[in-house]
Amino acid sequence: MELLKNLFVSIVDTGNSLLWGSVLIYLLIGLGLYFTVRSGFIQFRNFGHMFKLMADSRNGASGGISSFQAFSTSLAARVGTGNMAGVAVALYLGGPGAIFWMWLTALVGMATSFVESTLAQAYKVNHNDKTYRGGPAYYIEKGLGQRWLGILFALCLIIAFGLAFNGVQSNSIAAAMNTAFGFNDLAVGIGLALVTAPVIFGGMRSVARVAELIVPFMALAYLLVALVVVGMNIEQLPAVLSSIVKSAFGLEQAAGGAMGYAIAQAMMHGIKRGLFSNEAGMGSAPNAAATATTKPNHPAAQGYVQMLGVFIDTIVICTATASIILMSGMLEPESGLTGIALTQEALVSQVGDWGAAFIAIAILLFAFTSIIANYSYGESNIEYIFKCRKAILLYRIAVLAMVLMGAVMDLPLIWSFADLSMGMMAVINLVAIALLSGVAFALMKDYEDQRRAGKKPTFDRTKFPKLDKQIDKDAW
Repeated sequence: MELLKNLFVSIVDTGNSLLWGSVLIYLLIGLGLYFTVRSGFIQFRNFGHMFKLMADSRNGASGGISSFQAFSTSLAARVGTGNMAGVAVALYLGGPGAIFWMWLTALVGMATSFVESTLAQAYKVNHNDKTYRGGPAYYIEKGLGQRWLGILFALCLIIAFGLAFNGVQSNSIAAAMNTAFGFNDLAVGIGLALVTAPVIFGGMRSVARVAELIVPFMALAYLLVALVVVGMNIEQLPAVLSSIVKSAFGLEQAAGGAMGYAIAQAMMHGIKRGLFSNEAGMGSAPNAAATATTKPNHPAAQGYVQMLGVFIDTIVICTATASIILMSGMLEPESGLTGIALTQEALVSQVGDWGAAFIAIAILLFAFTSIIANYSYGESNIEYIFKCRKAILLYRIAVLAMVLMGAVMDLPLIWSFADLSMGMMAVINLVAIALLSGVAFALMKDYEDQRRAGKKPTFDRTKFPKLDKQIDKDAW
């Protein structure tokens, strides 16, 4: 038995090293650059348009899920404990320069997010309750005609996001509550399961409503605290920005002959953190994007909205964490102070003891909304595979069990296997969106042509004969 376990561990570790150490970084950055160039740098050209669409994104759903709710759900999944703990680890291991590469990854990833979310909208299916379902599994089957690959993607997503990562988020909440308030892990797990149950048993609409309420509040509160810290240390701002740029290109280490190593470390940890955090290209956010009743009524509209999600997650929230840490002076290489403890200590040093409690509450809100959003991704893919209510009931029970178990147990092997599953789903999704990118760019052109003509963009499926045959007749 021990031999089998060791073999499994070896396979998982090798797979993770291969996927996350090289394959995915090159794929994600390479495709992101390709999509950026091919779209004519859409994330920069139409930066203002993203905000314009957001201003009217609560309207037009007519009882379904609005663009803003779909945006909030995807942002809930993107923004988790990684935005606080993960950024601290990247800074500790890669230095201030990691933030520069994190920014670059997000800017490139915005184009990838546009492509996958536009495809998710185009290939969505009507759920016959004023809502829609969709995502990579759906566009892989309808666009590429490969249901078996869609099922493989769906299984990987259910293992990673639907189950394992919810255990990770629960574990983070329990640890934070124990550190800040001395709460018992089991009590936190039970409480979390009791609060999660009514939301997920309410289905997709319930998840979207809760995300719509909590996500804007938690993001603004965290950003406000970060701005207070920046304001208190405004004289340090030029030095901090200079340190980020110099460290990114190894200029601070050049005198010591460690320039190449410093650049490599900053790049690796910054890019990895950016990819993990904003999820662009992973194939997770399109599951939320597909549920929206868009306004204007065009698949590309949700592509723009989801691009903004990548920007807010990494450029805004991850940068807020980096600001708190870098301006506190608490970042000391080789000190051993890293992860969430570094973020907490940094904030406490600036605002006093309430900073630790604030981080604990922030983790609670960030991680709780991640749990319900991750659940919704899994539900969509459970429906794709099984098409029956019993499977969804069993899935909901499994999610609650993972939330409870995650709070009281540290399961590193399961977490590692989840990383492998996420890596596999990302590879499948990236290959699919590369092959289907022509559809996304045709839809982008159609949307932009209508805007230039002074019209409100509206999707006319008859303009796209091949796509017309593939998409759901009841969705568009």
